[in-house]
Amino acid sequence: MIRKISLKFLLGLLFIFLISFMVLSQTVQAFIRTSNQDLITSELVGLKNNSNVYVRQAFLINHYSNNELYFGEMAEELGNSLNHATGNSVGVYTVNGEPLYTSDKSVFQQKESKDLQEAVAGKTAYSIRYSENQTSVMFSYPVVIDGAKVGILRYFKDFSQLYQQSNRILDITLYITLAIFSAAFLFSYILSRHITLPLGKLAHASSQVKNGNLDVRIRFKRKDEIGRLAENFNDMIEQISRQISIISNDRDHLKELHQQEKRFFDNITHELKTPLTSILGYAEMIKLNGERDRGFFEKGMNHIIEESKRLHTMVLKLLEVSRQVKGDDLEAVDAGAVLRDVCDSMAMRAQRYKKKIRADIESDLWIMGQTSRIRQLFINLIDNAIKYSWAFSEIEVKGLHADGKVRFVLDNPSDAISSEQLSKLFEPFYLAHSKDSEQGSVGLGLSIVKSIVDEQEGAISVISHNNRTVVTVEFDRLKAAEEGS
Repeated sequence: MIRKISLKFLLGLLFIFLISFMVLSQTVQAFIRTSNQDLITSELVGLKNNSNVYVRQAFLINHYSNNELYFGEMAEELGNSLNHATGNSVGVYTVNGEPLYTSDKSVFQQKESKDLQEAVAGKTAYSIRYSENQTSVMFSYPVVIDGAKVGILRYFKDFSQLYQQSNRILDITLYITLAIFSAAFLFSYILSRHITLPLGKLAHASSQVKNGNLDVRIRFKRKDEIGRLAENFNDMIEQISRQISIISNDRDHLKELHQQEKRFFDNITHELKTPLTSILGYAEMIKLNGERDRGFFEKGMNHIIEESKRLHTMVLKLLEVSRQVKGDDLEAVDAGAVLRDVCDSMAMRAQRYKKKIRADIESDLWIMGQTSRIRQLFINLIDNAIKYSWAFSEIEVKGLHADGKVRFVLDNPSDAISSEQLSKLFEPFYLAHSKDSEQGSVGLGLSIVKSIVDEQEGAISVISHNNRTVVTVEFDRLKAAEEGS
């Protein structure tokens, strides 16, 4: 009778094991496959959005009337730029699917072109290619400018690492599952041979549970599967705790991503606020004084026009802050003249904070750079000095020749900054004086300054001593431009 029960027990467990293993295997495979497709789709959507921003900027800046013709002319430049920016192989095609440029001809010579055919039909599509050691995606979509399709962009993106990692996870999961089911089957087999011994204790324990004693415990003085059951349960609880911790960390990471998105929009607000405040200040003064003070009227109107033009181009320039690459359109810039103009325009903002700006700037401070970026550099430095200096204080601004360099120094009284804070000042979103920060400020000013200085191949340093903060910026002196002037 015992053998018959054991046989039924073993056959039943074997059947349950096989069915459960197959269901779990298929479920895990389907989940990983769906997760991979969702991740690929998400990355391709981001790639498309970033590419569209770049293409629209190119068309907006050049104002071409024949967009399709311009797209063909800029195919190579566009392909090279997107290849460098995204790190993926890029193909540029006409609206009919004819190739204009490919960054890697061997990649785009494959016969499979279902995604390209879909793009010719006006759809966004991708196809996944599997080989022995490589998994890649061909992604195509039509480029639409002002409602008209002007061409097609096609990307080759390698997802081999993702699929290799997924396969490893799948293998590990299946191995662990197989090990657990095998162990359970073995434990059950041994239990079936010794079931008569613990049966009485189990019956007694079940009676106690039936009577409401939920604290009952079963302990066997033997080192077998039954004895290890309690240990396995504790290990299972530990594993669950670790999984909960992982889920919590993932949740915090998603929260941080949402915060990064919010900070991006705060960055735009931060960049637009200063010129808008200056325009508003001059407009209010002009409204009060009218044309009684003709000199101030002319000066204010000129300033409003200049700041309005700068606002028009600033939206396109904001995205370049994080690139930190050297500009190609460098020119000779009289940085001293730019600084004097910035000090003059920021004086009204300083007055709002009951502070003054005292400028001592030498002549002919010529450097190689971009006028708009140098101006943005000084605006951010002076704006920071105004916001974080003490009330009723004077901000000293100097520009001079020193040791074959052009040096700019901003010195203002402020709360002391520790060495640890100084080391983080140029990090994005870091606020050394967070309690005194202006509403809407997200700590991007000095990060922007650092990127501009790096672009112009300069150097910047900040020191805090005796309750004074001193910012020093140095650039190579452009002697040829100074002598020519």
